[in-house]
Amino acid sequence: MLNFNIRGENIEVTPAIRDYVETKIEKVERYFNEDLNANANVNLKVYNDKQTKVEVTIPMKNLTLRAEERHNDMYAAVDLIVDKLERQIRKHKTKVNRKFRDREGTGLYFANVTSQLEANSESSDEEYTIVRTKQFDLKPMDQEEAILQMNMLGHDFFIFTDAETDSKNIVYKRNDGKYGLIETN
Repeated sequence: MLNFNIRGENIEVTPAIRDYVETKIEKVERYFNEDLNANANVNLKVYNDKQTKVEVTIPMKNLTLRAEERHNDMYAAVDLIVDKLERQIRKHKTKVNRKFRDREGTGLYFANVTSQLEANSESSDEEYTIVRTKQFDLKPMDQEEAILQMNMLGHDFFIFTDAETDSKNIVYKRNDGKYGLIETN
């Protein structure tokens, strides 16, 4: 069962909007066994140019589903989000089934997907091949220095040791051009 946390930014989340979002996103439940118990975090934003942005994050034990979509019509954005989430689930299901095909219990995590959906699904046989491996020491630094290092290297992210906390952190460049920080425990 999905529990919803729907927030609106520059928009009031009306009962009609809430019902539409919940009805559409609940469709992903059919991919899982009955024991699905997760929170769906939905953020709805409206910008000055009347464009909307819908973000959905569904953290689960073995998988985190996340999708975002910008569109002039919020309802269309929600529909596109559901398509993205379904593609992520099918892709993950294919990987899990391929990995554990010779073991018993491959269906423990996902319920059976109807043959019609599988017939309509996109081929997700792409392989994840590592083409290069790097090893390096993490230099203690602060966040600003890590961002400078990342930009000098021309990368989208940079891993570093926080000089104050001695924890391994990651700075990254967001789609909106700003920066994000991932802190590890």
